This record gives sequence, C-alpha cells and structure tokens, in this order.
Amino acid sequence: MANNKVENFLYEKESYEIRGACFDVYKNFGGAFKERIIDKSLTIALEKRGLKVQEQKRIDIYFEGKKVGTYIPDKIVNDCIILELKAKAFVTKQDIDQFWKYLKGSEYKLGFLINFGPNELTIKRVIYDTARNK
Repeated sequence: MANNKVENFLYEKESYEIRGACFDVYKNFGGAFKERIIDKSLTIALEKRGLKVQEQKRIDIYFEGKKVGTYIPDKIVNDCIILELKAKAFVTKQDIDQFWKYLKGSEYKLGFLINFGPNELTIKRVIYDTARNK
C-alpha cells in the first residue's frame, strides 16, 4: 500500500527540491527579512537545484470554462507548480482560502503556500483535485 502512495506523489522530485530550497533560505535568513529579499533568495536556491523559475507570470482564471481574470503568483516552478510566498508572523485562514481559490481557478495541479515567519518556516502543499472538489 505504501508503494502506491509513493508512485502517485504528484511532482515528487520538484516538491522535494522546493522544500529543500525553502529550508536553505530559511536556514540563512530565518524570518528576519521582508518578502522581497526572501523571494529573490528563493529564486537563486531553486535555480541552484536545477529548477526552472518564472516570476510574476500571469495565469488565467476560469469560471465554468470561461476566463474571468488573471492571477499573478510569486513563482511558477518547472511550468507546473505555483509558489505563493509570505513573510509574516503566521498565515491566516484568509491567506489559505485565497490560495485555494487561486489554485482551483487555474489549470495548475499543485501549489505551495510558503511562509518565512519569524519563528518558523511553514510549507503548505496543495494538490489541485482537493482544491477543485471543495
């Protein structure tokens, strides 16, 4: 049974590398800097791990098959994973709900909501089918 889970882990290698890059940045800076510095540092860490990073890419948002707007996530990794970054004391329910809605309205299958907080690094991995079924 455990083998099935591993085989079905969506973008396993990329997810591992994203988490590692986040820990590299957090290990160096903790939660001491504003989002802009964390953002630039994370791009360097992701690229160092061999990942393709697009910043501020416009993503179309759909409702019932029709484009209704655009969303600009912080990063897109390897053309398949959305990264949304925060640098605040804690992620609110509103932050999480908003991210779920962005993922649900896009065509991407996986997203990470990452908070470089002053006391801890939190990484929330959100899979598309879960978001679209809510």
